[in-house]
Amino acid sequence: MDKNQILEQLKQINYPGFNRDVVSFGMVKEVVIDKNIVTIILAISSSNEEKKNQLVQEISDKLKTDNYELKIKVLDQPTRKTVDTSNKDANVEGNIKNIIAVASGKGGVGKSTIALNLAAALSAAGHKTGLLDLDIYGPSLPITMGVNENPAVNDQQKIIPIQKDNLKLMSFGFISGNQAPVVWRGPLVAKMTEQFFKDVVWGDLDYLILDLPPGTGDVQLTLSQKIPLDGAIIVTTPNDIALTDVRKGADMFNKVKTPLLGVIENMSFMEINGKVNISDQKIPDVELYLNNKKISLNDDMSFSHKFHLFKKGGGLNESKRLEIPLLGEIPYSEDLMKSIDKGAPLVFSDSSHPVSDIFIKIAKSLEQ
Repeated sequence: MDKNQILEQLKQINYPGFNRDVVSFGMVKEVVIDKNIVTIILAISSSNEEKKNQLVQEISDKLKTDNYELKIKVLDQPTRKTVDTSNKDANVEGNIKNIIAVASGKGGVGKSTIALNLAAALSAAGHKTGLLDLDIYGPSLPITMGVNENPAVNDQQKIIPIQKDNLKLMSFGFISGNQAPVVWRGPLVAKMTEQFFKDVVWGDLDYLILDLPPGTGDVQLTLSQKIPLDGAIIVTTPNDIALTDVRKGADMFNKVKTPLLGVIENMSFMEINGKVNISDQKIPDVELYLNNKKISLNDDMSFSHKFHLFKKGGGLNESKRLEIPLLGEIPYSEDLMKSIDKGAPLVFSDSSHPVSDIFIKIAKSLEQ
């Protein structure tokens, strides 16, 4: 068995908890063949020892044979001296299989909209799902889910998440009132965020989606350290400023040993559909131009054109540079924006919508 054959075998092994193989995750750093000894070198950016051991066992079971001796070496992945991960095992009230952070390097890229519809897609697929809005300064979940009530408290003074459309929801906006301005300093914000884990009864969940505050400062870094994340998704738009901040977000998660699951590019393009109506059928060779670019017309004079508001391929290029997948490209959609204003995620209100289909495919890529 040569190196390529071994890599093909490894591509059949998913990282525990995700529908993505260890090779595409970038965890297989080297395959060394020396006579009858095969050594597989892994770099696993996770502090979850149980998943590490499970992965090593699965590789061993898959590749073990009498034809050669198999050795599996897991490289130490030290964090930088500025990072303390000793509190990674934060107290979480409930049995949560996967905690996934949705982050962005800057505000205004549609991160909360992405997090909401991703959670909705996971729920629609039959997974027990929760959504935690961690943006203390600007909580959006009360508006995007159309919830205007305070969560209940049990006899142990633990908070019960609000449940709507099979989603368990929690947001600072439910407690403070969404109209109240927040002017807290970073340490107080981090402490409040920890309370959402220690004092909220999440119960049994397959997925808990975290809508992190925008940015990559001390608050975001502290949250990532305190919360036992299984992976992170970075949301961006195609413009250069947002893409630059993607790199900062990737660096932040690498510091705290959180696997990067991929990039989602929001507002990738705007699709324009229409039809040219001609009253005089004798007019020959009708041509249509948008921004000095010729648009192809179908036989019935209809057309469909993708108009890129920023630049084309920015998210894809950045995902390639970071060696993580581009999970999806979300178009600029009026229906998506209206669904947010109505407090009804598009995935729930119109599951057959083309944009809903993109979210469903992204959720499918994350499933166990």
